[in-house]
Amino acid sequence: MKKLITLYGTIMVMSMVLTGCGSPKATETVRVGSLKGPTTMGLVNLMKDSENGKSEGKYEFSMKTQPDEVMAGMVSGDIDIALVPANMASVLYNKTEGNVTLLDINTLGVLYCVTGDESVKSVKDFSGKTVVTTGQGASPEYVLRYLLDANGVTDCNIEFKSEATEIAALLQEDASKIAILPQPFATVAAAKNEAVSVAFDLTDEWDQVSYGSKLLTGVTVVRNDFLKEHSAEVKKFIEEHNASTEKTSSDVEGTAALIEEYQIIEKKEVAAKALPSCNIVCITGDVAKTALSGYLQVLFDQDPKAVGGKLPADDFYTLDK
Repeated sequence: MKKLITLYGTIMVMSMVLTGCGSPKATETVRVGSLKGPTTMGLVNLMKDSENGKSEGKYEFSMKTQPDEVMAGMVSGDIDIALVPANMASVLYNKTEGNVTLLDINTLGVLYCVTGDESVKSVKDFSGKTVVTTGQGASPEYVLRYLLDANGVTDCNIEFKSEATEIAALLQEDASKIAILPQPFATVAAAKNEAVSVAFDLTDEWDQVSYGSKLLTGVTVVRNDFLKEHSAEVKKFIEEHNASTEKTSSDVEGTAALIEEYQIIEKKEVAAKALPSCNIVCITGDVAKTALSGYLQVLFDQDPKAVGGKLPADDFYTLDK
């Protein structure tokens, strides 16, 4: 009997040890903030996988309409990873005294001129006209002002609206309006009014006057205090973000359906048409550093306030901390 008790006790101890060793480490939920538009369009496949319990990481997604909402969440610590306008990443770096790090570039140039005015074919044609745009104090404004300066246009009146949907509504009422719209809203506006079309791509205009830098729209950043405690979760997010962005081109129809489901664009047919022009990517490492630092330098030279007063130091681009 004594031998049986001893054997039973040994088995129990071994079972407890093995169970303890085999228990998976709890995964921290990553709170991800993004903006309604291309940055979230690149996330929808991951959002759906997370919702269905198919993602490896655990995520809580929040989609905002204004960049300031995402910035506030990062500053307060309510958001761990944010997909923000490229210049705002630098503003965040300065505002938090270096407490954010670049993860990837998620969107290249997505700004387009949309109008029914057939005389408008380039930025030079903005001379003496009124151009409606979003993004006052953000990337759209700085990009437009830079292109106007580079093309010697000094008499263009810029009229700001709070949301792209507001501008799309204006174009629907009056096709003669000249607007700068990001994708997918440029495609949506053209779809709602046959008299309106995309006149030109601001990325092409940028390439003609900017040598060595690229026009960027969105980047992904992480709070350093979260990165230090949960580096494995952050790296897993980058992997799953990359896979999600790849599906925007490999599975256009499926991605478009999710874009409609998450109410980024009303109709999946329009979403499918817009996706190829949204330039959704996941660029990391030295390539991301070169592209972003060059873009930020252009903005800084134009107006230091565009990047928060000063350019980020090298630690902004260093993921391994």
